[in-house]
Amino acid sequence: MFEVVFTDSALDDLRFLKKNERTIIVSVIEEQLVTQPLRETRNRKPLRPNDLSAWEVRIGVFRVFYDVDEAGNTVTIKGIGWKEHNKLFIRGEEFNL
Repeated sequence: MFEVVFTDSALDDLRFLKKNERTIIVSVIEEQLVTQPLRETRNRKPLRPNDLSAWEVRIGVFRVFYDVDEAGNTVTIKGIGWKEHNKLFIRGEEFNL
């Protein structure tokens, strides 16, 4: 089992969203990232090298970006945003990966 930890920035990203969106995102994080965060699935994949994170989980239009510390059994949520077409937005601002 992995412990899920949110960075301060990720918590701010989460607070930017509506309550029902936050609820859905947190429940998926608890469901998918606590047991096998490094298992690639249809909605979970490793990313090309970037400044934000190594992994992404897709929840509808939302994206959760995270890193995994296998030795420490920790998943660090680093960012939460949403996609509109080919653009990623975090806290309402366009973000380039």
